[in-house]
Amino acid sequence: MRPNDAGRLLANKSAPLSDFARLMRRLHIDGPLLGTLLVICALGLAVLYSAVGESLRLTMNQLIRVGIALVTMFVMAQFPPDFYRRWTPWAYTAGLVLLVLVLTSGVVGQGARRWLDLGIRFQPSEIMKLAVPMMAAWYLHRRPIPPRFGHLIIIAVIIVLPTLMIAKQPDLGTALLIAASGIIVVVLAGLPIRLMIVLLLASIPGAIVLWSFMQDYQKQRVLTLLNPDSDPLGAGYNIIQSKIAIGSGGLFGKGWTNGTQAHLEFLPERDTDFIFAVIGEEFGLLGVLSLLSLYLIIIGRGLYISVQARDTYSRLLAGSISLTFFVYVFVNTAMVSGLVPVVGVPLPLVSFGGTSMVTLMAGFGILMSIHSHRKLLPH
Repeated sequence: MRPNDAGRLLANKSAPLSDFARLMRRLHIDGPLLGTLLVICALGLAVLYSAVGESLRLTMNQLIRVGIALVTMFVMAQFPPDFYRRWTPWAYTAGLVLLVLVLTSGVVGQGARRWLDLGIRFQPSEIMKLAVPMMAAWYLHRRPIPPRFGHLIIIAVIIVLPTLMIAKQPDLGTALLIAASGIIVVVLAGLPIRLMIVLLLASIPGAIVLWSFMQDYQKQRVLTLLNPDSDPLGAGYNIIQSKIAIGSGGLFGKGWTNGTQAHLEFLPERDTDFIFAVIGEEFGLLGVLSLLSLYLIIIGRGLYISVQARDTYSRLLAGSISLTFFVYVFVNTAMVSGLVPVVGVPLPLVSFGGTSMVTLMAGFGILMSIHSHRKLLPH
């Protein structure tokens, strides 16, 4: 075979791949990020099938939610970052209005007023998971970096206002996550280490004030974390059963659908907040490490996209979305392992539910938009 023929053959073989890459680029889809998300969603559906007692109906319902979330991600990826920057104040204001409606006329469920029913029942607090970091990034976009003290006061108001309204519902877990998403923007903007230490010290009396506003069951969760055996059949039951499930999985696990803690209904909320314990029991340490590795790939890819962003707004927003996703993963896994109090945070892309899944995928769609409009290095 002549060299020219060999080169032509290799070019023909790589043509479909190039065409696919061009198609993904034209659709503003980031291949590595999408591939990892699909793998986690597929694993999540498999684990959920076991957690819900092998119910095909509930698994199909979750599959529909995953499909809706992926469509949302695709749609969000089509709009340029400038579009999101222009509409950020309006989205943030709309979120505040919806939170006020929740407090005045929201739907009560499980002792909390967190939902609105406008033909479709949803949690407005999920909107603020994106609106708060977007608003903080929008405010810092045309201001000097690192931010000055006066600017920090305004950002604090931007963060604290929705956080307090969500904590009032009460939904302390979501409130803390939303506060974290805004704080991450400020840290990424170059907050001086000295000021971080001052704020950390100031948080101590703030925690004391927060304790006085917490509900009795929320205080009990914190006290149970320190000594779960003090009430093994009450407040400490969830953590104890979760630890048993994770520990019994060993290195390789008991096998898919063979988890006794979940199937014998010892493990509470096994399809939502404590589904990580199901993974530990059925797939063992290797399964847990594999899932955490996939999460790290997503976080790393998001930070890579942040570094390549073309302006301050995009860079801060991409970094916040990525690191807030890390906070979601850390809080859930630490909560299930008994390292932090139980705050009702689902395992991202795995736990049963629709609103949280759509919000996460919308954030990843924004990440893909930022990546497709990144700054290009000269050749």
